[in-house]
Amino acid sequence: MTNTPANDQSLNNSAEQLNLMEQLKRVELFNGRAAMLGIVIGIVVEGLTGFGIAHQIGLGALVDGYAACRTQFLPFCF
Repeated sequence: MTNTPANDQSLNNSAEQLNLMEQLKRVELFNGRAAMLGIVIGIVVEGLTGFGIAHQIGLGALVDGYAACRTQFLPFCF
């Protein structure tokens, strides 16, 4: 949806604006709950497997490379 003058005039109806705000509230509530559930599942799987969330989503090599640089195991790290 674009913010053209024609669309702005169609949103002047307060009942339509109220509908859109209620829909936005429901969508944001769902997004927040999904994010919380994802973090909890990631933490539980980390506890069961010993692999962190970064390893679970395939970014383990990036994290391991950073750890190697922080401990000076790699000579080419800045």
